[in-house]
Amino acid sequence: MAVPELAPRFTYKEYQQWEDSWELIDGIPYAMAPAPYPKHQKIVAHVWKELDKNLDCIFKNVCEVYISPIDWKVNETTVVQPDVALFCEQTQKQYFSKTPLLVVEVLSMATALKDTTTKFELYEREGVPTYIIIDPDTQRAEIFELHEGKYRRVQKIEREGVYRFKHKECETEIDFQNVFS
Repeated sequence: MAVPELAPRFTYKEYQQWEDSWELIDGIPYAMAPAPYPKHQKIVAHVWKELDKNLDCIFKNVCEVYISPIDWKVNETTVVQPDVALFCEQTQKQYFSKTPLLVVEVLSMATALKDTTTKFELYEREGVPTYIIIDPDTQRAEIFELHEGKYRRVQKIEREGVYRFKHKECETEIDFQNVFS
C-alpha cells in the first residue's frame, strides 16, 4: 500500500520562478529567511578567505571556493546553497551540477536543525568528501569526512586549531583562530 504525499513536491523549474531566497531538498522548499546575523556572515567570509588563500589544486582555474548565494543543483528536485563550497567545475549555467569537494555550513537559529540533519544526510548521500559544521555561538567546528559512504567526525575544534583538507585534486587548510577572530 502506497503512502500518500502529505505536502506538494516541487522541481527546479518551479524553483527558478520563486522570489527571495530558497533551497529545495527532495522537492520540499525551505525559505532562507531571515537574513543571517552579521556574526554568521563574518565567519563565512573568514572561512572563504582561509580556504581560498591556502588553495592549491592540480587544475588551477577549475577548482574555486564560493560563498552563498550560489546554487548547487543536485537533481531536478534538489537545489541547495551551501554557505561555503569548493567546486571543481567550470560552468556557464546559473548553478553547479558536480558534487563539491568540501562544504561548510555555519549554523544559525533558522538553519541549525536543517544543517545538522537534512543537509548532513544530503551531503553524505551525494558523496561530498568533507562537510564542516561551524557553530558561531560556541566557536566550535566539527569536521566530517566520508568513509565508505558514511560521514565520520575526524576532528572537533574549539576556537583554535587547524584543519588540513587534502583531496586528489586539491588541498587547503583552515586556521580556526583566524575564523573566530
